[in-house]
Amino acid sequence: MRRHIISVSGGKDSTATLLVAIERGIEFDAVFADTGHEHQDVYDYLDYLEDRLDITIKRIRARFAAKMAGKREFIVKQWAKDGVSQERIDRALELLVPTGNPMLDLCLWKGRMPSTKARFCTQELKVIPITTQVLIPALRKYGKVWSWQGVRADESRARAKLPWIDREGDLPGIYNYRPILSWTAEEVFAKHAEHNVLPNPLYKKGMGRVGCLPCVNCRKSELKEIAKRFPEEIERVAHWEYLVSQCAKRGSTTWFPSVTHSREDRDISYQTHGIDKAVEWSKTLYGGRQYDLLEDTDDLPSCSSMYGLCE
Repeated sequence: MRRHIISVSGGKDSTATLLVAIERGIEFDAVFADTGHEHQDVYDYLDYLEDRLDITIKRIRARFAAKMAGKREFIVKQWAKDGVSQERIDRALELLVPTGNPMLDLCLWKGRMPSTKARFCTQELKVIPITTQVLIPALRKYGKVWSWQGVRADESRARAKLPWIDREGDLPGIYNYRPILSWTAEEVFAKHAEHNVLPNPLYKKGMGRVGCLPCVNCRKSELKEIAKRFPEEIERVAHWEYLVSQCAKRGSTTWFPSVTHSREDRDISYQTHGIDKAVEWSKTLYGGRQYDLLEDTDDLPSCSSMYGLCE
């Protein structure tokens, strides 16, 4: 017997994938891996989908209590030997406890934020919890599992190389299925309209993707939009930078890469090069050399969709 599991993020592609499964009349389980770094609109949209489509979307979260306990033991045994002050050790031990927020707990455990070159967030917050909490239990019960993934080839070079279906790692019986791999974004939104399902409202608020807010891969213009529309999210990440920096051996980490081209600006930390500085950069033109003087910071459009959803 085969069981179908559909990963739902609240974004356009996973919603279209969900609609394809409904069209085909198959029985499935829908699952949402909550990173704890989502905008409230995402949670509200999941509720909307459940009500509109008469389905249940299971919410799951990654857990890091055991790994954080191991990190605490390592700090006690090793940091003093490496020259870290007792004051900093005590502060790290004080903060290195589960908060209940998966993204924050992950960063506290790692002692750093994820980045474009170290995207451990996807694996730890989505792939592993979905596999261990949903796919493997379903495999034991049904014998074969198809994991539906809403990914499209035109999103990236890496995704363009993905096949329609392949086996999930070294787990016999679990297969990844990508039914909209060849679709365009226009076809995805057309599928929404065909079923009279509204897209996630974040797409009309300037977001190019739905999920972590902000994502480490977000565009410059998207970061500017986030700062204008959701300043509380920027404040939250800035606070996270402070907390995680206390649990970092080197004493500092930032959400976006901390770089500088100034010879005088050698001291880089979350205090000087945190997300607030990235937001300031997002307001500039010509590689950060000049602010956009034509930008009206007080004028916030009701809709600024990059997909033409405002029409």
